[in-house]
Amino acid sequence: MLPHATRRSSTSCRVSVSASARVAVVTVTSASWSTAGSIGFGDGVIRLPLKRSFPRGEGIATCARFDRRKASKLPSTCAVTVSDHFSRRGNVKRVGDEANRRRLTYSVPKWLTVLALAFTGLTSAYMFTLVVPIQSELPHLLDAPREDTAWVVTITLLVAACATPISGRLGDMYGKRRIVLILIGFLLLGSVVAALSTNIAGVIVGRGLQGATTGVVPLGIAIMRDVLPRKRLGSAVALMSATMGVGGSVGMPVSAFIVENFDWHALFWVAAGLGVISLVLVIALVPESVLRTAGRFDFLGVVGLSIGLAGILLAISRGADWGWFSPATLGSGLGGVVVLLIWGWYQLRASAPLIDLRVAARPAVLFTNLTAICMGFALFGNNVLLPQLLELPTESGAGFGLGMFETALLVMPAGLLMMLISPISGWLEGKIGARAMLAIGSGAVALSYVYLLIWSDEIFHLFIANLIVGVGIGLSFAAMPMLIMRSVPAEETGVSNGINALARSLGTSTASAVMAAVLAAVSIDYNGVAVPTATAFNISFWIGAIVGIGAMVLSLLIPLRPFQQHHPSVPRD
Repeated sequence: MLPHATRRSSTSCRVSVSASARVAVVTVTSASWSTAGSIGFGDGVIRLPLKRSFPRGEGIATCARFDRRKASKLPSTCAVTVSDHFSRRGNVKRVGDEANRRRLTYSVPKWLTVLALAFTGLTSAYMFTLVVPIQSELPHLLDAPREDTAWVVTITLLVAACATPISGRLGDMYGKRRIVLILIGFLLLGSVVAALSTNIAGVIVGRGLQGATTGVVPLGIAIMRDVLPRKRLGSAVALMSATMGVGGSVGMPVSAFIVENFDWHALFWVAAGLGVISLVLVIALVPESVLRTAGRFDFLGVVGLSIGLAGILLAISRGADWGWFSPATLGSGLGGVVVLLIWGWYQLRASAPLIDLRVAARPAVLFTNLTAICMGFALFGNNVLLPQLLELPTESGAGFGLGMFETALLVMPAGLLMMLISPISGWLEGKIGARAMLAIGSGAVALSYVYLLIWSDEIFHLFIANLIVGVGIGLSFAAMPMLIMRSVPAEETGVSNGINALARSLGTSTASAVMAAVLAAVSIDYNGVAVPTATAFNISFWIGAIVGIGAMVLSLLIPLRPFQQHHPSVPRD
Protein backbone atom coordinates (compact mmCIF):
# COMPACT_ATOMS: atom_id res chain seq x y z
CA MET A 1 0.00 0.00 0.00
CA LEU A 2 1.46 3.32 -1.04
CA PRO A 3 1.62 5.98 1.69
CA HIS A 4 -0.81 8.86 1.48
CA ALA A 5 0.53 12.04 -0.10
CA THR A 6 4.15 11.09 0.45
CA ARG A 7 5.42 12.94 -2.58
CA ARG A 8 4.39 16.17 -4.21
CA SER A 9 6.13 17.52 -7.26
CA SER A 10 5.51 20.34 -9.66
CA THR A 11 5.87 20.05 -13.38
CA SER A 12 4.37 21.55 -16.48
CA CYS A 13 1.37 20.31 -18.36
CA ARG A 14 -0.25 21.08 -21.66
CA VAL A 15 -3.81 22.37 -21.71
CA SER A 16 -6.02 22.28 -24.78
CA VAL A 17 -9.61 23.43 -25.00
CA SER A 18 -12.10 21.58 -27.20
CA ALA A 19 -14.24 23.25 -29.86
CA SER A 20 -17.18 23.45 -27.47
CA ALA A 21 -14.99 25.47 -25.05
CA ARG A 22 -16.30 23.46 -22.13
CA VAL A 23 -13.78 20.63 -21.82
CA ALA A 24 -10.12 21.03 -20.94
CA VAL A 25 -7.69 18.17 -21.53
CA VAL A 26 -4.56 18.05 -19.38
CA THR A 27 -1.55 15.87 -20.11
CA VAL A 28 1.37 15.32 -17.71
CA THR A 29 4.46 14.53 -19.79
CA SER A 30 7.71 15.48 -18.13
CA ALA A 31 8.06 13.30 -15.05
CA SER A 32 7.67 9.79 -13.70
CA TRP A 33 5.34 9.13 -10.78
CA SER A 34 4.76 6.03 -8.69
CA THR A 35 1.06 6.93 -8.60
CA ALA A 36 -1.07 9.82 -9.80
CA GLY A 37 -4.20 10.85 -8.00
CA SER A 38 -5.30 14.37 -8.90
CA ILE A 39 -3.97 17.57 -10.33
CA GLY A 40 -5.44 21.01 -9.88
CA PHE A 41 -4.93 24.55 -11.08
CA GLY A 42 -6.89 27.74 -10.61
CA ASP A 43 -10.30 26.83 -9.28
CA GLY A 44 -10.68 23.73 -11.44
CA VAL A 45 -9.81 20.20 -10.33
CA ILE A 46 -8.95 17.33 -12.62
CA ARG A 47 -8.73 13.71 -11.50
CA LEU A 48 -6.33 11.34 -13.15
CA PRO A 49 -6.85 7.57 -13.21
CA LEU A 50 -4.83 5.70 -10.61
CA LYS A 51 -1.79 4.17 -12.32
CA ARG A 52 1.17 2.32 -10.85
CA SER A 53 3.76 4.17 -12.91
CA PHE A 54 4.19 6.69 -15.68
CA PRO A 55 7.32 6.05 -17.79
CA ARG A 56 9.30 9.22 -18.32
CA GLY A 57 7.97 11.16 -21.26
CA GLU A 58 4.71 9.20 -21.50
CA GLY A 59 1.67 11.16 -20.48
CA ILE A 60 -1.89 10.30 -19.64
CA ALA A 61 -4.84 12.47 -20.59
CA THR A 62 -8.01 13.17 -18.71
CA CYS A 63 -10.84 15.65 -19.01
CA ALA A 64 -12.79 17.92 -16.71
CA ARG A 65 -15.68 20.31 -17.27
CA PHE A 66 -15.16 24.01 -16.73
CA ASP A 67 -17.38 27.00 -16.97
CA ARG A 68 -17.39 28.20 -20.59
CA ARG A 69 -15.81 31.57 -19.78
CA LYS A 70 -13.17 30.10 -17.48
CA ALA A 71 -12.21 27.42 -20.00
CA SER A 72 -11.57 30.00 -22.69
CA LYS A 73 -9.04 31.72 -20.40
CA LEU A 74 -6.98 28.63 -19.52
CA PRO A 75 -3.28 29.08 -20.28
CA SER A 76 -1.47 26.85 -22.74
CA THR A 77 0.95 25.74 -19.99
CA CYS A 78 0.78 25.94 -16.22
CA ALA A 79 2.35 24.53 -13.06
CA VAL A 80 0.51 21.65 -11.45
CA THR A 81 0.91 19.54 -8.35
CA VAL A 82 0.68 15.78 -8.53
CA SER A 83 0.15 13.77 -5.35
CA ASP A 84 -0.05 10.07 -4.60
CA HIS A 85 -3.66 10.39 -3.43
CA PHE A 86 -6.35 13.01 -3.67
CA SER A 87 -5.43 16.03 -1.60
CA ARG A 88 -7.57 16.88 1.42
CA ARG A 89 -7.13 20.58 0.77
CA GLY A 90 -9.15 22.89 -1.44
CA ASN A 91 -12.07 21.49 -3.39
CA VAL A 92 -10.48 18.17 -4.30
CA LYS A 93 -12.59 15.35 -2.87
CA ARG A 94 -11.35 11.97 -1.81
CA VAL A 95 -12.93 9.16 -3.84
CA GLY A 96 -14.26 6.69 -1.30
CA ASP A 97 -13.82 3.60 -3.45
CA GLU A 98 -10.23 4.35 -4.51
CA ALA A 99 -8.77 1.81 -2.06
CA ASN A 100 -11.19 -0.84 -3.34
CA ARG A 101 -10.18 -0.07 -6.90
CA ARG A 102 -6.49 -0.35 -6.01
CA ARG A 103 -7.09 -3.76 -4.40
CA LEU A 104 -9.12 -5.13 -7.30
CA THR A 105 -6.99 -3.63 -10.05
CA TYR A 106 -3.85 -5.40 -8.90
CA SER A 107 -5.29 -8.60 -7.38
CA VAL A 108 -8.06 -9.73 -9.75
CA PRO A 109 -7.09 -11.17 -13.15
CA LYS A 110 -8.42 -9.00 -15.96
CA TRP A 111 -10.16 -11.93 -17.64
CA LEU A 112 -12.27 -12.48 -14.52
CA THR A 113 -13.36 -8.84 -14.63
CA VAL A 114 -14.36 -9.24 -18.28
CA LEU A 115 -16.29 -12.46 -17.59
CA ALA A 116 -18.12 -10.88 -14.65
CA LEU A 117 -19.23 -7.94 -16.78
CA ALA A 118 -20.16 -10.24 -19.67
CA PHE A 119 -22.35 -12.39 -17.41
CA THR A 120 -24.09 -9.25 -16.19
CA GLY A 121 -24.64 -8.18 -19.80
CA LEU A 122 -26.13 -11.58 -20.66
CA THR A 123 -28.49 -11.31 -17.71
CA SER A 124 -29.59 -7.85 -18.81
CA ALA A 125 -30.20 -8.93 -22.42
CA TYR A 126 -32.16 -11.98 -21.28
CA MET A 127 -34.78 -9.70 -19.73
CA PHE A 128 -35.99 -8.71 -23.21
CA THR A 129 -36.90 -12.29 -24.20
CA LEU A 130 -37.83 -13.51 -20.73
CA VAL A 131 -41.60 -13.47 -21.32
CA VAL A 132 -41.65 -14.23 -25.06
CA PRO A 133 -42.80 -17.87 -24.58
CA ILE A 134 -45.82 -16.78 -22.51
CA GLN A 135 -46.63 -13.55 -24.36
CA SER A 136 -49.62 -15.02 -26.22
CA GLU A 137 -50.95 -16.62 -23.01
CA LEU A 138 -50.66 -13.55 -20.77
CA PRO A 139 -54.34 -12.51 -21.14
CA HIS A 140 -55.37 -15.90 -19.75
CA LEU A 141 -52.63 -16.12 -17.11
CA LEU A 142 -53.23 -12.61 -15.75
CA ASP A 143 -56.97 -12.42 -16.45
CA ALA A 144 -56.54 -9.14 -18.34
CA PRO A 145 -57.33 -7.81 -21.84
CA ARG A 146 -54.67 -8.28 -24.51
CA GLU A 147 -54.30 -4.49 -24.79
CA ASP A 148 -53.25 -4.38 -21.13
CA THR A 149 -50.93 -7.40 -21.24
CA ALA A 150 -49.04 -5.79 -24.15
CA TRP A 151 -47.61 -3.42 -21.53
CA VAL A 152 -45.64 -6.34 -20.05
CA VAL A 153 -43.34 -6.03 -23.09
CA THR A 154 -43.80 -2.33 -23.88
CA ILE A 155 -42.88 -1.06 -20.40
CA THR A 156 -39.53 -2.87 -20.55
CA LEU A 157 -38.63 -1.17 -23.84
CA LEU A 158 -39.71 2.26 -22.60
CA VAL A 159 -37.80 2.10 -19.32
CA ALA A 160 -34.72 0.66 -21.05
CA ALA A 161 -34.65 3.47 -23.61
CA CYS A 162 -34.93 6.18 -20.96
CA ALA A 163 -32.64 4.59 -18.36
CA THR A 164 -29.70 3.76 -20.64
CA PRO A 165 -28.32 7.28 -21.34
CA ILE A 166 -29.30 8.48 -17.85
CA SER A 167 -27.44 5.64 -16.12
CA GLY A 168 -24.46 6.32 -18.37
CA ARG A 169 -24.33 9.94 -17.23
CA LEU A 170 -24.71 8.93 -13.58
CA GLY A 171 -21.86 6.44 -14.02
CA ASP A 172 -19.60 9.14 -15.46
CA MET A 173 -20.35 11.39 -12.48
CA TYR A 174 -20.60 9.04 -9.49
CA GLY A 175 -18.80 5.85 -10.52
CA LYS A 176 -19.68 3.31 -13.19
CA ARG A 177 -19.38 0.26 -10.93
CA ARG A 178 -21.63 1.87 -8.33
CA ILE A 179 -24.38 2.52 -10.90
CA VAL A 180 -24.04 -1.02 -12.30
CA LEU A 181 -24.71 -2.38 -8.81
CA ILE A 182 -27.76 -0.14 -8.44
CA LEU A 183 -29.13 -1.30 -11.81
CA ILE A 184 -28.66 -4.94 -10.84
CA GLY A 185 -30.55 -4.12 -7.65
CA PHE A 186 -33.45 -2.86 -9.79
CA LEU A 187 -33.42 -6.13 -11.75
CA LEU A 188 -33.45 -8.16 -8.55
CA LEU A 189 -36.28 -6.10 -7.04
CA GLY A 190 -38.33 -6.20 -10.23
CA SER A 191 -37.92 -9.95 -10.60
CA VAL A 192 -39.10 -10.59 -7.04
CA VAL A 193 -42.07 -8.21 -7.43
CA ALA A 194 -43.18 -9.95 -10.64
CA ALA A 195 -42.60 -13.43 -9.20
CA LEU A 196 -44.85 -12.67 -6.24
CA SER A 197 -47.56 -10.99 -8.33
CA THR A 198 -50.83 -12.54 -9.40
CA ASN A 199 -52.21 -9.52 -11.28
CA ILE A 200 -51.22 -7.41 -14.27
CA ALA A 201 -50.16 -4.34 -12.25
CA GLY A 202 -47.47 -6.16 -10.27
CA VAL A 203 -46.02 -7.83 -13.36
CA ILE A 204 -45.88 -4.51 -15.24
CA VAL A 205 -44.07 -2.82 -12.32
CA GLY A 206 -41.60 -5.71 -12.11
CA ARG A 207 -40.94 -5.68 -15.85
CA GLY A 208 -40.34 -1.94 -15.76
CA LEU A 209 -37.70 -2.35 -13.05
CA GLN A 210 -36.09 -5.14 -15.08
CA GLY A 211 -35.87 -2.82 -18.10
CA ALA A 212 -33.65 -0.37 -16.22
CA THR A 213 -30.89 -2.99 -16.16
CA THR A 214 -30.08 -2.55 -19.85
CA GLY A 215 -27.67 0.25 -18.87
CA VAL A 216 -25.14 -2.28 -17.53
CA VAL A 217 -23.88 -3.07 -21.05
CA PRO A 218 -22.68 0.45 -22.02
CA LEU A 219 -21.44 1.01 -18.47
CA GLY A 220 -19.55 -2.28 -18.59
CA ILE A 221 -17.90 -1.22 -21.84
CA ALA A 222 -16.92 2.10 -20.25
CA ILE A 223 -15.43 0.27 -17.25
CA MET A 224 -13.38 -1.89 -19.61
CA ARG A 225 -12.04 1.22 -21.29
CA ASP A 226 -10.88 2.61 -17.95
CA VAL A 227 -9.32 -0.50 -16.39
CA LEU A 228 -8.11 -2.80 -19.18
CA PRO A 229 -4.79 -2.53 -21.02
CA ARG A 230 -4.89 -1.58 -24.68
CA LYS A 231 -4.12 -5.03 -26.06
CA ARG A 232 -7.12 -6.62 -24.31
CA LEU A 233 -9.67 -3.90 -24.89
CA GLY A 234 -10.83 -4.83 -28.40
CA SER A 235 -11.78 -8.44 -27.69
CA ALA A 236 -13.27 -7.55 -24.29
CA VAL A 237 -15.51 -4.85 -25.78
CA ALA A 238 -16.52 -7.26 -28.56
CA LEU A 239 -17.54 -9.85 -25.97
CA MET A 240 -19.51 -7.32 -23.93
CA SER A 241 -21.28 -6.01 -27.02
CA ALA A 242 -22.13 -9.53 -28.16
CA THR A 243 -24.06 -10.15 -24.94
CA MET A 244 -26.83 -7.90 -26.26
CA GLY A 245 -27.58 -10.48 -28.95
CA VAL A 246 -26.46 -13.62 -27.15
CA GLY A 247 -28.61 -13.05 -24.07
CA GLY A 248 -31.79 -13.01 -26.10
CA SER A 249 -30.85 -15.96 -28.32
CA VAL A 250 -29.76 -18.21 -25.46
CA GLY A 251 -32.60 -17.02 -23.27
CA MET A 252 -35.29 -18.12 -25.73
CA PRO A 253 -34.80 -21.90 -25.26
CA VAL A 254 -34.24 -21.42 -21.52
CA SER A 255 -37.55 -19.60 -21.14
CA ALA A 256 -39.31 -22.13 -23.37
CA PHE A 257 -38.01 -25.02 -21.25
CA ILE A 258 -39.06 -23.33 -18.00
CA VAL A 259 -42.57 -22.58 -19.27
CA GLU A 260 -43.10 -26.13 -20.55
CA ASN A 261 -42.05 -27.69 -17.23
CA PHE A 262 -42.87 -25.18 -14.47
CA ASP A 263 -45.29 -22.43 -13.50
CA TRP A 264 -44.76 -19.11 -15.29
CA HIS A 265 -43.68 -17.45 -12.03
CA ALA A 266 -40.51 -19.56 -12.24
CA LEU A 267 -39.30 -17.30 -15.08
CA PHE A 268 -38.98 -14.39 -12.67
CA TRP A 269 -37.41 -16.48 -9.90
CA VAL A 270 -34.73 -17.56 -12.40
CA ALA A 271 -34.21 -13.90 -13.31
CA ALA A 272 -33.84 -13.06 -9.61
CA GLY A 273 -31.24 -15.81 -9.22
CA LEU A 274 -29.27 -14.45 -12.17
CA GLY A 275 -29.46 -11.01 -10.57
CA VAL A 276 -27.98 -12.30 -7.30
CA ILE A 277 -25.11 -14.00 -9.16
CA SER A 278 -24.43 -10.81 -11.15
CA LEU A 279 -24.42 -8.73 -7.97
CA VAL A 280 -21.87 -11.01 -6.29
CA LEU A 281 -19.62 -11.12 -9.37
CA VAL A 282 -19.53 -7.34 -9.79
CA ILE A 283 -18.83 -6.73 -6.09
CA ALA A 284 -16.03 -9.31 -6.03
CA LEU A 285 -14.37 -8.92 -9.43
CA VAL A 286 -15.08 -5.52 -11.03
CA PRO A 287 -12.93 -2.51 -10.06
CA GLU A 288 -14.17 1.05 -9.99
CA SER A 289 -12.73 3.68 -12.29
CA VAL A 290 -11.84 6.92 -10.52
CA LEU A 291 -12.50 8.97 -13.66
CA ARG A 292 -15.34 11.35 -12.84
CA THR A 293 -17.19 14.12 -14.64
CA ALA A 294 -17.44 17.29 -12.59
CA GLY A 295 -20.60 19.38 -12.37
CA ARG A 296 -24.20 18.90 -11.29
CA PHE A 297 -26.66 16.30 -12.50
CA ASP A 298 -29.18 17.67 -15.00
CA PHE A 299 -32.53 16.59 -13.52
CA LEU A 300 -34.53 18.79 -15.90
CA GLY A 301 -32.72 17.16 -18.81
CA VAL A 302 -33.68 13.73 -17.46
CA VAL A 303 -37.36 14.68 -17.34
CA GLY A 304 -37.34 16.09 -20.87
CA LEU A 305 -35.48 13.14 -22.37
CA SER A 306 -37.71 10.60 -20.63
CA ILE A 307 -40.97 12.25 -21.72
CA GLY A 308 -39.80 12.71 -25.30
CA LEU A 309 -38.49 9.16 -25.73
CA ALA A 310 -41.53 7.67 -24.02
CA GLY A 311 -43.87 9.50 -26.39
CA ILE A 312 -42.07 8.37 -29.54
CA LEU A 313 -41.55 4.76 -28.44
CA LEU A 314 -45.12 4.51 -27.21
CA ALA A 315 -46.40 5.55 -30.63
CA ILE A 316 -44.09 3.05 -32.36
CA SER A 317 -44.84 0.11 -30.09
CA ARG A 318 -48.62 0.62 -29.73
CA GLY A 319 -49.42 2.17 -33.11
CA ALA A 320 -50.56 -1.14 -34.59
CA ASP A 321 -53.11 -1.60 -31.78
CA TRP A 322 -54.28 2.01 -31.58
CA GLY A 323 -54.21 2.67 -35.33
CA TRP A 324 -51.31 4.47 -36.99
CA PHE A 325 -53.35 7.61 -37.68
CA SER A 326 -55.40 7.56 -34.49
CA PRO A 327 -55.30 10.64 -32.21
CA ALA A 328 -53.52 8.61 -29.51
CA THR A 329 -50.70 7.51 -31.83
CA LEU A 330 -50.24 10.88 -33.53
CA GLY A 331 -50.48 12.78 -30.26
CA SER A 332 -47.96 10.54 -28.54
CA GLY A 333 -45.47 10.51 -31.42
CA LEU A 334 -45.65 14.19 -32.37
CA GLY A 335 -45.73 15.23 -28.73
CA GLY A 336 -42.56 13.24 -28.11
CA VAL A 337 -40.83 14.90 -31.07
CA VAL A 338 -41.78 18.39 -29.85
CA VAL A 339 -40.56 17.63 -26.33
CA LEU A 340 -37.22 16.33 -27.67
CA LEU A 341 -36.76 19.47 -29.80
CA ILE A 342 -37.29 21.66 -26.73
CA TRP A 343 -35.02 19.35 -24.72
CA GLY A 344 -32.28 19.68 -27.37
CA TRP A 345 -32.54 23.48 -27.30
CA TYR A 346 -32.17 23.39 -23.53
CA GLN A 347 -29.21 20.97 -23.63
CA LEU A 348 -27.26 23.25 -25.98
CA ARG A 349 -27.59 26.09 -23.48
CA ALA A 350 -27.14 24.22 -20.19
CA SER A 351 -23.83 24.65 -18.37
CA ALA A 352 -23.81 20.96 -17.36
CA PRO A 353 -26.05 19.15 -19.87
CA LEU A 354 -27.20 15.57 -19.47
CA ILE A 355 -25.86 14.84 -22.97
CA ASP A 356 -23.36 17.03 -24.79
CA LEU A 357 -25.14 17.33 -28.13
CA ARG A 358 -22.11 18.99 -29.71
CA VAL A 359 -20.16 15.80 -29.10
CA ALA A 360 -23.10 13.69 -30.30
CA ALA A 361 -23.22 15.75 -33.51
CA ARG A 362 -19.63 14.95 -34.47
CA PRO A 363 -19.69 12.97 -37.75
CA ALA A 364 -18.02 9.94 -36.17
CA VAL A 365 -20.56 9.76 -33.35
CA LEU A 366 -23.58 10.74 -35.43
CA PHE A 367 -23.03 8.23 -38.24
CA THR A 368 -22.14 5.47 -35.78
CA ASN A 369 -25.42 6.01 -33.95
CA LEU A 370 -27.42 6.16 -37.19
CA THR A 371 -25.80 2.87 -38.18
CA ALA A 372 -26.75 1.50 -34.75
CA ILE A 373 -30.42 2.29 -35.42
CA CYS A 374 -30.27 0.34 -38.69
CA MET A 375 -28.44 -2.61 -37.12
CA GLY A 376 -30.91 -2.75 -34.24
CA PHE A 377 -33.71 -2.82 -36.81
CA ALA A 378 -32.04 -5.60 -38.82
CA LEU A 379 -31.32 -7.74 -35.75
CA PHE A 380 -34.79 -7.51 -34.26
CA GLY A 381 -36.42 -7.90 -37.66
CA ASN A 382 -34.63 -11.22 -37.99
CA ASN A 383 -35.73 -12.18 -34.46
CA VAL A 384 -39.36 -11.41 -35.36
CA LEU A 385 -39.47 -13.10 -38.78
CA LEU A 386 -37.58 -16.38 -38.41
CA PRO A 387 -39.36 -17.75 -35.30
CA GLN A 388 -42.77 -17.01 -36.82
CA LEU A 389 -41.77 -18.62 -40.11
CA LEU A 390 -40.53 -21.72 -38.32
CA GLU A 391 -43.57 -22.06 -36.04
CA LEU A 392 -46.41 -21.38 -38.50
CA PRO A 393 -48.30 -24.56 -39.49
CA THR A 394 -47.22 -26.06 -42.80
CA GLU A 395 -50.87 -26.08 -43.93
CA SER A 396 -50.87 -22.27 -43.84
CA GLY A 397 -48.57 -22.24 -46.85
CA ALA A 398 -45.74 -20.25 -45.27
CA GLY A 399 -44.47 -22.13 -42.20
CA PHE A 400 -42.61 -25.25 -41.10
CA GLY A 401 -44.75 -26.29 -38.12
CA LEU A 402 -42.00 -26.48 -35.48
CA GLY A 403 -42.62 -26.22 -31.75
CA MET A 404 -41.47 -23.36 -29.56
CA PHE A 405 -38.54 -25.24 -28.02
CA GLU A 406 -37.34 -26.60 -31.40
CA THR A 407 -37.47 -23.10 -32.87
CA ALA A 408 -35.49 -21.67 -29.95
CA LEU A 409 -32.79 -24.31 -30.39
CA LEU A 410 -32.46 -23.44 -34.10
CA VAL A 411 -32.17 -19.72 -33.35
CA MET A 412 -29.72 -20.09 -30.45
CA PRO A 413 -26.51 -20.96 -32.44
CA ALA A 414 -26.46 -17.51 -34.04
CA GLY A 415 -26.27 -15.92 -30.59
CA LEU A 416 -23.49 -18.27 -29.52
CA LEU A 417 -21.63 -17.44 -32.72
CA MET A 418 -21.69 -13.74 -31.78
CA MET A 419 -19.84 -14.60 -28.58
CA LEU A 420 -17.39 -16.99 -30.22
CA ILE A 421 -16.23 -14.41 -32.77
CA SER A 422 -15.53 -11.75 -30.12
CA PRO A 423 -11.80 -12.65 -29.85
CA ILE A 424 -11.60 -12.56 -33.65
CA SER A 425 -13.35 -9.19 -33.63
CA GLY A 426 -10.69 -7.73 -31.35
CA TRP A 427 -7.91 -9.01 -33.61
CA LEU A 428 -9.72 -7.88 -36.76
CA GLU A 429 -10.32 -4.42 -35.35
CA GLY A 430 -6.58 -4.02 -34.86
CA LYS A 431 -5.89 -5.11 -38.45
CA ILE A 432 -8.50 -3.28 -40.53
CA GLY A 433 -10.04 -0.78 -38.12
CA ALA A 434 -13.44 -0.47 -36.50
CA ARG A 435 -15.03 1.37 -39.42
CA ALA A 436 -14.18 -1.36 -41.93
CA MET A 437 -15.35 -4.01 -39.47
CA LEU A 438 -18.69 -2.21 -39.06
CA ALA A 439 -19.11 -2.01 -42.84
CA ILE A 440 -18.37 -5.74 -43.21
CA GLY A 441 -20.80 -6.62 -40.42
CA SER A 442 -23.64 -4.52 -41.81
CA GLY A 443 -22.96 -5.93 -45.27
CA ALA A 444 -23.22 -9.46 -43.88
CA VAL A 445 -26.61 -8.67 -42.35
CA ALA A 446 -27.85 -7.27 -45.67
CA LEU A 447 -26.53 -10.42 -47.39
CA SER A 448 -28.53 -12.64 -45.02
CA TYR A 449 -31.79 -10.96 -46.01
CA VAL A 450 -30.92 -11.23 -49.72
CA TYR A 451 -30.15 -14.91 -49.12
CA LEU A 452 -33.62 -15.38 -47.64
CA LEU A 453 -35.20 -13.71 -50.67
CA ILE A 454 -33.59 -16.36 -52.87
CA TRP A 455 -33.55 -19.42 -50.59
CA SER A 456 -36.12 -19.84 -47.82
CA ASP A 457 -37.81 -23.12 -48.79
CA GLU A 458 -36.00 -25.34 -46.27
CA ILE A 459 -35.29 -25.10 -42.56
CA PHE A 460 -31.60 -25.41 -43.41
CA HIS A 461 -31.81 -22.18 -45.44
CA LEU A 462 -33.19 -20.28 -42.46
CA PHE A 463 -30.51 -21.74 -40.20
CA ILE A 464 -27.71 -20.58 -42.54
CA ALA A 465 -29.22 -17.09 -42.90
CA ASN A 466 -29.47 -16.79 -39.13
CA LEU A 467 -25.79 -17.72 -38.74
CA ILE A 468 -24.85 -15.01 -41.25
CA VAL A 469 -26.84 -12.52 -39.17
CA GLY A 470 -24.95 -13.70 -36.09
CA VAL A 471 -21.59 -12.99 -37.75
CA GLY A 472 -22.71 -9.59 -39.01
CA ILE A 473 -24.22 -8.46 -35.71
CA GLY A 474 -21.22 -9.76 -33.77
CA LEU A 475 -18.79 -7.72 -35.90
CA SER A 476 -21.00 -4.62 -35.92
CA PHE A 477 -21.77 -4.56 -32.21
CA ALA A 478 -18.06 -4.99 -31.46
CA ALA A 479 -17.07 -2.11 -33.73
CA MET A 480 -19.59 0.52 -32.64
CA PRO A 481 -18.41 0.99 -29.02
CA MET A 482 -14.80 1.32 -30.21
CA LEU A 483 -15.83 4.01 -32.70
CA ILE A 484 -17.77 5.83 -29.99
CA MET A 485 -14.99 5.64 -27.38
CA ARG A 486 -12.35 7.07 -29.70
CA SER A 487 -14.68 9.90 -30.68
CA VAL A 488 -15.66 11.32 -27.27
CA PRO A 489 -13.79 12.70 -24.24
CA ALA A 490 -12.70 10.11 -21.70
CA GLU A 491 -15.13 11.29 -19.03
CA GLU A 492 -18.16 10.89 -21.32
CA THR A 493 -17.77 7.23 -22.29
CA GLY A 494 -20.64 6.04 -20.10
CA VAL A 495 -23.29 8.40 -21.43
CA SER A 496 -21.99 8.16 -25.02
CA ASN A 497 -22.16 4.36 -25.04
CA GLY A 498 -25.59 4.72 -23.46
CA ILE A 499 -26.75 6.85 -26.39
CA ASN A 500 -25.41 4.22 -28.79
CA ALA A 501 -27.37 1.54 -26.94
CA LEU A 502 -30.42 3.81 -27.07
CA ALA A 503 -30.01 4.08 -30.85
CA ARG A 504 -30.08 0.30 -31.12
CA SER A 505 -33.21 0.23 -28.94
CA LEU A 506 -34.92 2.71 -31.27
CA GLY A 507 -34.07 0.38 -34.15
CA THR A 508 -35.47 -2.69 -32.41
CA SER A 509 -38.69 -0.90 -31.43
CA THR A 510 -39.18 0.34 -34.98
CA ALA A 511 -38.51 -3.12 -36.42
CA SER A 512 -41.07 -4.68 -34.11
CA ALA A 513 -43.76 -2.24 -35.26
CA VAL A 514 -42.88 -2.30 -38.98
CA MET A 515 -42.55 -6.08 -39.31
CA ALA A 516 -45.72 -6.68 -37.30
CA ALA A 517 -47.62 -4.24 -39.51
CA VAL A 518 -46.41 -5.91 -42.72
CA LEU A 519 -47.18 -9.43 -41.51
CA ALA A 520 -50.65 -8.36 -40.36
CA ALA A 521 -51.45 -6.46 -43.57
CA VAL A 522 -50.61 -9.36 -45.92
CA SER A 523 -52.31 -12.29 -44.20
CA ILE A 524 -54.94 -14.98 -44.78
CA ASP A 525 -57.50 -16.66 -42.58
CA TYR A 526 -56.42 -20.05 -41.22
CA ASN A 527 -58.83 -21.81 -38.87
CA GLY A 528 -60.27 -18.49 -37.82
CA VAL A 529 -56.85 -16.90 -37.17
CA ALA A 530 -55.05 -14.40 -39.43
CA VAL A 531 -51.62 -15.78 -40.40
CA PRO A 532 -48.95 -14.11 -42.60
CA THR A 533 -48.49 -15.27 -46.18
CA ALA A 534 -45.24 -16.06 -47.99
CA THR A 535 -45.56 -12.69 -49.73
CA ALA A 536 -45.62 -10.94 -46.35
CA PHE A 537 -42.33 -12.56 -45.39
CA ASN A 538 -40.75 -11.66 -48.75
CA ILE A 539 -41.76 -8.01 -48.32
CA SER A 540 -40.22 -8.08 -44.84
CA PHE A 541 -37.01 -9.60 -46.21
CA TRP A 542 -36.80 -6.77 -48.76
CA ILE A 543 -37.18 -4.21 -45.97
CA GLY A 544 -34.43 -5.90 -43.95
CA ALA A 545 -32.08 -5.98 -46.95
CA ILE A 546 -32.63 -2.27 -47.68
CA VAL A 547 -32.01 -1.34 -44.04
CA GLY A 548 -28.84 -3.49 -43.99
CA ILE A 549 -27.52 -1.78 -47.13
CA GLY A 550 -28.35 1.59 -45.58
CA ALA A 551 -26.33 0.64 -42.50
CA MET A 552 -23.34 -0.25 -44.67
CA VAL A 553 -23.51 3.10 -46.50
CA LEU A 554 -23.76 5.02 -43.22
CA SER A 555 -20.79 3.14 -41.77
CA LEU A 556 -18.63 4.22 -44.71
CA LEU A 557 -19.42 7.87 -43.92
CA ILE A 558 -17.71 7.59 -40.51
CA PRO A 559 -14.38 9.50 -40.58
CA LEU A 560 -11.24 7.40 -40.35
CA ARG A 561 -9.70 9.74 -37.73
CA PRO A 562 -12.70 10.72 -35.65
CA PHE A 563 -11.12 12.40 -32.61
CA GLN A 564 -7.63 13.73 -32.04
CA GLN A 565 -7.79 13.74 -28.22
CA HIS A 566 -6.94 10.05 -27.90
CA HIS A 567 -7.64 7.92 -24.84
CA PRO A 568 -4.46 5.94 -24.00
CA SER A 569 -6.29 2.60 -23.69
CA VAL A 570 -8.03 2.69 -27.06
CA PRO A 571 -6.02 1.47 -30.08
CA ARG A 572 -5.95 3.66 -33.16
CA ASP A 573 -6.99 2.59 -36.64
